[in-house]
Amino acid sequence: MKKLKTFLSMIKVEHTLFALPFAFTGMFLAAQGLPDIRTVTWIVLAVLGARSGAMGFNRIADAKIDARNPRTEKRDIPAGRISVAEASLYVVLSFALYFFSAYMLNPLCFYLSPVPFFVFILYSYTKRFTFLCHIVLGVALGIAPIGAWAAVTGTITLPISIMGLAILFWVSGFDIVYACQDIEFDKSEGLFSIPRFLGLSGSLTLARFFHAAAFALFIYTWHGLGAGYVYLAGILLSGGFMIYQHAIIKPSDLSRLGMAFFNLNAYISLTICVFTFIDVMIGK
Repeated sequence: MKKLKTFLSMIKVEHTLFALPFAFTGMFLAAQGLPDIRTVTWIVLAVLGARSGAMGFNRIADAKIDARNPRTEKRDIPAGRISVAEASLYVVLSFALYFFSAYMLNPLCFYLSPVPFFVFILYSYTKRFTFLCHIVLGVALGIAPIGAWAAVTGTITLPISIMGLAILFWVSGFDIVYACQDIEFDKSEGLFSIPRFLGLSGSLTLARFFHAAAFALFIYTWHGLGAGYVYLAGILLSGGFMIYQHAIIKPSDLSRLGMAFFNLNAYISLTICVFTFIDVMIGK
């Protein structure tokens, strides 16, 4: 149990707040309310398994790099609180849960389940050869509402795919901001990231553009999914969180990056999820 707690701490299980609410958003929209408890249960287990496996694999793949980075040298594997072998066991179990949950949902989810798995594994190595690593992370999280929609309906439609694209830009934007902490380290290690190539000012400008694109695409989903005005209000409020996020981060001052990265982004995903649920329940 101690090692399990260490693993959950290592993968920052609380950051599931980024993915699970959007999976629920896709689920609520697909079912126009709450689907049966069986579907809800397997969606939750699929997201937890996928996210835990992906984050755990990333920590294993980056263990040696993390050990050389002053910002990450105290993470659990570099610090010796959990071994690579122990972490690998939990990663295998997590992905097993993900694949089994996809199997239990419906054939489409199971047949497509290797696609997200490939994206998760690819992401852990992208910063070694391309600055598009932020985009790949966006793809990994953008899959969440699409997968939940498929779990409920057995289909994938254009509007829910546009929501996935919106999440891609949102996640890529805040990951670019987060990566600004490691510009000098990335240069010294020969790692690829947008901040390494564009610098602080250029990276923050690109992140703003990405978040503007995300907001525009979220607005499109309001029309494309036939959602109501409560859903739109949630999108507008989330847009306000994005604006505030960029207002408190400047090239000359990254001291509030922790709040911008975690708190505000958690508010965005939770806000859209809650407002979507209210919207579909009002419309029933």
